[in-house]
Amino acid sequence: MTGTTTTAEPAAHDATDAPRRRIPILALFAAQFFSLSGNAIAMIAVPIIALTETGSPLAAGVAGVFATVPLVIGGALGGVLVDRFGYRVSSIVADVASGVTIIAIPVLWATVGLPFGVLLALVFLGGLLDPPGDTAKTVLVPDLAAWARMPLARAAGAQSTVQRTATMVGAGTAGALVALVGPTPALIVDAIGFAISSLLVLCFVPRRIPKAGADGSTTDGEGAEDAHAKGGFVAGIRFIATHPLLRAIVLLVTLTNAIDAAGYTVLKPVYATDVLHDPAVLGFMVGCFAGGALTGSAVFGLVGHRWSGRIMFATCFVLAGAPPYLAMALGAPLPVLLPVLVASGLAAGALNPMIATAMYGEVPDGMRARVFGATTAGVAASMPLGALLGGLSVDAFGITATVAGAGLLYVVLGASPLFLRSFSGLTAARAHGGAAGAEPAEDAPEVAAEASAAQLTPGE
Repeated sequence: MTGTTTTAEPAAHDATDAPRRRIPILALFAAQFFSLSGNAIAMIAVPIIALTETGSPLAAGVAGVFATVPLVIGGALGGVLVDRFGYRVSSIVADVASGVTIIAIPVLWATVGLPFGVLLALVFLGGLLDPPGDTAKTVLVPDLAAWARMPLARAAGAQSTVQRTATMVGAGTAGALVALVGPTPALIVDAIGFAISSLLVLCFVPRRIPKAGADGSTTDGEGAEDAHAKGGFVAGIRFIATHPLLRAIVLLVTLTNAIDAAGYTVLKPVYATDVLHDPAVLGFMVGCFAGGALTGSAVFGLVGHRWSGRIMFATCFVLAGAPPYLAMALGAPLPVLLPVLVASGLAAGALNPMIATAMYGEVPDGMRARVFGATTAGVAASMPLGALLGGLSVDAFGITATVAGAGLLYVVLGASPLFLRSFSGLTAARAHGGAAGAEPAEDAPEVAAEASAAQLTPGE
């Protein structure tokens, strides 16, 4: 996996070779777009399949459990697997495996039938390799950016834009497909996205990524990672546990992810189906939130970073999560609910850049895969419980009481950075992150927002 080349390329050759150097990172961004768009389609289609096949909110919650438990397992093992097998191989294998399991759902549905237990098994398998694949793509960005002579801040901004756009496009596509052909056939488009993603990485991302060294030599970026690949998953947990800011962020997002897991697997699908009487609008609900988040990320990148800190972080956290649930508790019709989701997305759009800046400042080169794998597992750990409790609560207390409770709990958790001392490190992390962004050789990757369910951004 390692390899070195001691001959530095001439400066003139660097200039003429610049377009070719940019192809790998552009291909990676395109691969992320297609894979994350597919995840967004599945996020819409699978709960609706569970609801329409069983008519039970609890069944949707159980499907949410089977969709989120693999994120914990995959996140726990993902960093170790990515370090062992390499970023490129891990990305390709994860996309192929996800595509195969996803396409099996509509194939079985159209032929021999799709029992609920089989659906759960396929959802579980499809999600198992998502975290390693997402981690692999995320940790490829810094080396590919350095190889392309692209400033890290620009690469991170482009990656965030791709992630937000993929969620918005995927959700909107899912809504249209559910309305036209139904939720199960919509998964065919999801599988096609994974196939395109794997081909892009296979064809355009090199096996060995040259990485500039201090002496002008180049080394294989993945090989450089191997020198630090000791301690595995435990090393990632230990690193997070010993850094108060990272520990506080992971704990906060873990708790709010439980609410959001209930939101996108049970509460929003039930609201769309039972209150708005149109399952297809779920895709447009998610798409509106994602569109607002995309705009919020862009605005934050231009001006918002000047005010980044505890107050802004807490304000955005509350606005990103609470208003949609409270609006649903008041029985908001679709023309009211969609603007609320756009506004909440605007607030959420600022959160990933703030979290990413903190990660840049805290995580050194060489700890990438394990720290982000451990982070993925950590923030996903509460999601299965959240999905199950969401289904139980709707069955027991109804949709109105459940979404009201979710909104009020989000207010309390989102405001906690104002009172917890650990979050005082946000301003210092911002300063360090800016330095890291200016020097690609000392970088750390952006948080995977992913469109996977284990993303750090709340409210999705």
